[in-house]
Amino acid sequence: MKLVWFRNDLRVRDNQALYRACEAFNGIPVVAVAVLTPAQWLMQDEANSRVQFWLANLRELSKDLAALNIPLKILRAGSNNEVPDQLLALATRLNAESIYFNHEYAEYEQRRDDAVQMLFQQHQLSVEAFHADTIITPGSVRNKQGQPFKVFTPFSRAWRVRFTDEWPETLPMPAPQPLCTVQADPIPDALVYDAPVQSIWHDQLWPAGSEEAHQRLALFAQSKAAEYKSRRDFPAMDATSALSPYLTVGAISSRQCLSGLRAYSGDPEWLDNHWTSELIWREFYRHLLVDFPEMNRLLPFKPDVESRLTWSSDDQLFDAWCRGETGFALVDAGMKQLLATGWMHNRLRMVTASFLTKLLRQDWRKGARFFMQHLIDGDFASNLGGWQWSASVGADAAPYFRIFSPMRQAERFDAQGEYVARWIPELASLNGVQRIDPMFGAGEGRPLPIIDYVHARSQSLDDYNQAS
Repeated sequence: MKLVWFRNDLRVRDNQALYRACEAFNGIPVVAVAVLTPAQWLMQDEANSRVQFWLANLRELSKDLAALNIPLKILRAGSNNEVPDQLLALATRLNAESIYFNHEYAEYEQRRDDAVQMLFQQHQLSVEAFHADTIITPGSVRNKQGQPFKVFTPFSRAWRVRFTDEWPETLPMPAPQPLCTVQADPIPDALVYDAPVQSIWHDQLWPAGSEEAHQRLALFAQSKAAEYKSRRDFPAMDATSALSPYLTVGAISSRQCLSGLRAYSGDPEWLDNHWTSELIWREFYRHLLVDFPEMNRLLPFKPDVESRLTWSSDDQLFDAWCRGETGFALVDAGMKQLLATGWMHNRLRMVTASFLTKLLRQDWRKGARFFMQHLIDGDFASNLGGWQWSASVGADAAPYFRIFSPMRQAERFDAQGEYVARWIPELASLNGVQRIDPMFGAGEGRPLPIIDYVHARSQSLDDYNQAS
């Protein structure tokens, strides 16, 4: 018997661990396993919506595996500390000789996987681990001095060169396996997860399964990719791929995304498409976790900068930001979209994060945690990297004085207030620019701005000046 352990790689195509376990068709049955760890999810601030979406995708995966004669077993553990013993007990019951899995790169997961490998090897069971969460393996993209890149643009150039040299292809679905007498376990329709925030998975917005992910990929590549660069920053437009929740649970892989862009778009310059850059950003943040492990412990990439900064601890300001009641329409619309759907447009993630860190002067860790507790596509590496970038303590070439003005951002990307009116309906009766003007909003029952923007920006610049 061979075990394949699924985590955030819930797909049967382009899954290295599954494919390699099935590749040697030697009559040994393959059994899949997934582990439910509510205490660990709570510790890592996993959003309830993401957990329910993960479960829904696990149910779809179980059906796909059944078509390959591979049953899916479900284990339950409190935290990662219990996972190795649980897996070994299953392997012992099934008389399994090996376990296969795909690497994850956050420190919590690496420690868990190291413990599993050590325990299995102590019992003379083989462990086979593969890289399926990234296109290019972390640790393999280096500058001319053999050092990891600390800035995205040169990393991106080197990454593209390596991709072109290696041209990694997606793996097909494995062949059906020998019939297996092991019975698959039922997967709960929902899991009581004692999360501090009971965010809801909206299945009509995010239907589960790899097939849905691939349909979205095809639609994006065929009809949106060509104009992605020019339209992606306008939140009222349906211009993005909407694939981030599927990527974060592994219903589709980054490699499949690039392959689909190439196949469906008809663009000979597909590798230079701006959407490719977004996928490389995802890779970059994973590479950073491996090369700079202190980031896993919520330490800044630039500790010398943060050590000289002063964060505010004003709970009232933070609470107003959390509720989308700051008096700045674009910021509040973004937060209300997050609260209502568990997702936020990427431009708004930057605007809201900049507002919290640069203008309200709140510690970026508070915002990062709030996002993780609400986002259906909550991804530790990307969320961590994005928040450090917003606070100017992360891997970023831009200087500290990049502060997003919520009014200027609204004028550029939501000039008629379409997005604002969608998420703040009390502003819908206003016309155009009135919707994004804080003074007009206050007359419609909205709060007055909680800060004076000019003063807050000046204070922030002074603080960062002293830290530079």
